[in-house]
Amino acid sequence: MQKGNTKISMAVIRRLPKYRRYLSELLEKNIHRISSRELSKIIGFTASQIRQDLNNFGGFGQQGYGYNVAALYEEIGKILGLDTIYKTIIIGAGNLGQAIANYTNFGKSGFVPMAMFDINPKLIGLKIRDIEIMDSDEMEQYIKDQDIDIGIICTNKEQAQDVAQRLVKSNIKGIWNFAPTDLDVPENIMLENVHLSESLYTLSFLLKHRDE
Repeated sequence: MQKGNTKISMAVIRRLPKYRRYLSELLEKNIHRISSRELSKIIGFTASQIRQDLNNFGGFGQQGYGYNVAALYEEIGKILGLDTIYKTIIIGAGNLGQAIANYTNFGKSGFVPMAMFDINPKLIGLKIRDIEIMDSDEMEQYIKDQDIDIGIICTNKEQAQDVAQRLVKSNIKGIWNFAPTDLDVPENIMLENVHLSESLYTLSFLLKHRDE
């Protein structure tokens, strides 16, 4: 990502949701102002790192005052694009797909699940929190008719690449992939892979070596 002539690293971008989450917790506690030093104690990043990260987008702090929590929370939301409504579909109506459909916070953040798709005839026609499970053969036409922005892949790895190609041909804008495989998509398709097992294996390593 670039701002002006400066390229902003993915490491900075991936820290923004964490800032926003902690700012939300501060607002719930009725804390309206905070310094970078106080924020560093809560989040775990250094105060210098926080200031550098936020300066990529304009800074937002005032010397001697710190950060206005509500204003910073709102600005980070805008930077992350959370002031936009995204129409989403879920491909794969198994346990994971249903869990995502049931997670109401996505809708509150602007990610609106419009439909689910599956190849299992026993699931077609059922609804998960008012989200209908449709035949996967109808997916491409539905994407075009409803102008869907994001496809969430919750299939097995054998089906995932084929699903991704179908999404790409339907002019999807972004893919959130939960299948345990890395997808090959064109550069103009925004792709985020979520490998649950890799996170679990990292935890396993930390547990094994915690006393070293």
